[in-house]
Amino acid sequence: MKKLAIVTTHPIQYYAPWFKLMAERQNVQVKVFYTWSQAAKEVKDKTFGKTIKWDIPLLEGYTYEFIENISADPGTHHTNGIDCPSLNAKINDWKPDAVLIFGWYLKSHLKAMKFFKGKIPVWFRGDSTLLDDRPGIIQILRKYYLTYIYRFIDKAFYVGTQNKAYFKSVGLKDHQLILAPHAIDNARFNDSETKNYESEALIWRNELGYTPDDLVILFAGKFESKKQPDFLLKAVQKVNKTLEQPLKLLMVGHGPLEDDLKILSKNDSNIKFIPFQNQSKMPILYRLGNVFCLPSKGPGETWGLAVNEAMASSRPVIVSTKVGCASDVVKVGVNGYVFDYNDESALLNIFNTMSIETLNAMGYSASKDIEKWNFLNIVEALEKSI
Repeated sequence: MKKLAIVTTHPIQYYAPWFKLMAERQNVQVKVFYTWSQAAKEVKDKTFGKTIKWDIPLLEGYTYEFIENISADPGTHHTNGIDCPSLNAKINDWKPDAVLIFGWYLKSHLKAMKFFKGKIPVWFRGDSTLLDDRPGIIQILRKYYLTYIYRFIDKAFYVGTQNKAYFKSVGLKDHQLILAPHAIDNARFNDSETKNYESEALIWRNELGYTPDDLVILFAGKFESKKQPDFLLKAVQKVNKTLEQPLKLLMVGHGPLEDDLKILSKNDSNIKFIPFQNQSKMPILYRLGNVFCLPSKGPGETWGLAVNEAMASSRPVIVSTKVGCASDVVKVGVNGYVFDYNDESALLNIFNTMSIETLNAMGYSASKDIEKWNFLNIVEALEKSI
């Protein structure tokens, strides 16, 4: 059986399930080498401003090893945050037929790319896009550097259209690019015979004071500049001045803009806040809204996997043009809406055309459309390539 080594920093809810799926299928022997052991149990999120410990299992069903990280300041927030001197030797001892590396900018990940190039196939997974690029000398220099970096990989498994364009811009050819679509655990967000998330969400909505006639827009994520929660909040307040039945906005999360947002919404009964929710609550949380909105301006909204989660929860979405997944998963007027990230009038127009009945129908389409963006497609792409 062929062997695939995977190098990534720490257990993540978007990756661990397909590591497990690959192990279960037994077409390829897989071993994950984690390079940030300190994050195995909990992660200090600098933007949320709190320590996060996921409440779903992320280390079950596949083989893994935590490699010692000697960095004085461990983490993914800087290049030297991942410094694992024994990584290459550990991988080499396992004798894989290929190595898949997540992210090149971390010290030991880049060293692994350079070490294994020419010895075994070096594969890469990342979700960068060109959406934040600005013409100028800095961008030209960055492109030259990235072209150098990507010479050390043999194949890149791109997540969607915008990501593919990025890889091509830094010198990779079509024969090196393989679609392995960005995905979430769709089944975990779907209603089933044993999980009635809609009923649980209805109870929660009632507790929040919402009626069945209330049209609720949901924002769930970090209250940070790049996601523009303030832009969304102000737009809702503006459109509500013209509506007989005001829209409701539910803001879920924490972050540096939290105090400002609460000041903006002071004495506004149409705006509510609830704190960050852990993974087991998310399938219910997305159903608190009639529509999910991610109005990001970037930089760095490379995909927006919350959009996948909302759609898998049978909710349509409103996303900006700076959200990487917009060109792949959103069908305007069918399962969601797209607006230019700084065009308030476009967002207001979307608000003015929405109705609960229309959003319900779009939510059904969203759940069906997101089904093809699944872990099986990722795993099959890797199996065929090896």
